[in-house]
Amino acid sequence: MLEDLRRIGRHPFLAWLATCRRQKILVGLLALSLGGWAFAELADEVLEGDTHALDEALLLAMRTPGDLSDPLGPGWLEEIGRDFTALGGVGVLTLVTLSVAGFLALAGKGRSAVFLLLAVGGGLLVSTLAKQGFDRPRPDLVPHESIVYTASFPSGHSMLSAVVYLTLGVMLARAQPRRGVKAYLMSVAVLLALAVGVSRVYLGVHWPTDVLAGWTAGAAWALACWLAATWLAARRAIEPEEGTPEPPMARGDGVTADREGA
Repeated sequence: MLEDLRRIGRHPFLAWLATCRRQKILVGLLALSLGGWAFAELADEVLEGDTHALDEALLLAMRTPGDLSDPLGPGWLEEIGRDFTALGGVGVLTLVTLSVAGFLALAGKGRSAVFLLLAVGGGLLVSTLAKQGFDRPRPDLVPHESIVYTASFPSGHSMLSAVVYLTLGVMLARAQPRRGVKAYLMSVAVLLALAVGVSRVYLGVHWPTDVLAGWTAGAAWALACWLAATWLAARRAIEPEEGTPEPPMARGDGVTADREGA
């Protein structure tokens, strides 16, 4: 039994956590756990019908009083809503992902490019399976301002935009040495994901809780990808993040190296 515990304690991942001084890793693990819990709780509330009244109220609040076929605001705002929702479409997200993967490859970060493609592809698979599993009907209170052909929960546009843009932001930020640039890239990624999600409710094709669940699941997936990228970089499986010191485990035994540097 004691030998088994020692063997577990020598596992590379646990050794990495033990020697990692950056508290953001532990914060990331906590946030990932909270994200998974929040999605599970929201899904349970949706399945029980407890969110229906709130969904209806928020959806109707985005329609012109007396004319539910007309989204709130002038015509140009409705057109912007369609533009934003297109940013979460599979075609656009695929093009953007391939473009960023190409950039990383040309920048000498080929393994990071492969990791990016696998991360986004995995997110797409999870989103598809989740839709099929919950099979929630689309809103029927208002006319749809965009063509829909899949189930409603979670919002695929919201989840995939969070998966893609946040993961792209993470991978691009890792390739930048300046903190200001990293923060800018992540801010843009968050704004894009938010704009896509809001547009889905505005166009009447999703309940608000569909979008919230999509954001939660997508952000959790992107966070998991960030943790995986950090772990892989520590093992030299992908290129290390720019602007950070070489991780202890990349120089050999993690515990020994950390003690020598103390």
